[in-house]
Amino acid sequence: MENSDSRTEVVLLACGSFNPITNMHLRLFELARDYLHETGKYRVVKGIVSPVGDAYMKKGLIRASHRVAMARLATESSDWVEVDDWESRQKEWQETIKVLRYHQQKLKRSCSANSFEDVAPLGKAGRKRRRESGSQVPIRRNQPQDKGVPQLKMLCGTDVLESFGIPNLWKPEDIAEIVSNHGMVCITRVGNHAQKFIYESDVLWRHKENIHLVEEWITNDISATKIRRALRRGQSVRYLMPDPVQAYIKQHDLYTAESEDQNTGIILAPFQRYMREATKN
Repeated sequence: MENSDSRTEVVLLACGSFNPITNMHLRLFELARDYLHETGKYRVVKGIVSPVGDAYMKKGLIRASHRVAMARLATESSDWVEVDDWESRQKEWQETIKVLRYHQQKLKRSCSANSFEDVAPLGKAGRKRRRESGSQVPIRRNQPQDKGVPQLKMLCGTDVLESFGIPNLWKPEDIAEIVSNHGMVCITRVGNHAQKFIYESDVLWRHKENIHLVEEWITNDISATKIRRALRRGQSVRYLMPDPVQAYIKQHDLYTAESEDQNTGIILAPFQRYMREATKN
């Protein structure tokens, strides 16, 4: 008898500016995977970095092409975290729920196609086991059954969870769909009040079993904002990000005083959209 793995397969999706991507962004994936594996209920099969598009209009946001390139350099050494540029290529800003829906459909199509092939578990592209031409997959007794489509969970820091409370930044129905249909893995820090925030939100409390809070005991205060500040001042950022990312920034002369003024005075895309919708109603 072969022992089948009964754990639920999970894909972690992190959306954000990644302006630039840092070692802390990468640590979120590792912390989340460790936590989910330690529950004994889940098996993380892939991590996805999805940089936001230029239309987000956040102050200091450099071109998506650069942010995607840096993210790809940062994840080159990982055998399970990859970068997807679909969100960054859209002309209009995409709500996070739309990005989740896109990747959910992509997973469904992938699993449907793979059901007819002998393939390895989900991972980076190009790592499927190839069959020899004309060969057939042998039928094995007691073969583990197809588990279906992996669960897609949103990976984030507690700041994203708390941003749910900012008026007009998120649609209430989007928050409900995220926590009910997908779930979240939030990396918290010692002394953080994430649990209190969940308690004070009726929607989050209703789906609290789908919100995994992962406490980060090895505290790290690395942030993209602080890194950009150091770069503007000509200070070293080594060991705060992967070396290839630092080299890319230097090569393309990114993160200057001029780039930090990008989108100054422009209203953030979510606020613009919700303001338009409010006037229509």
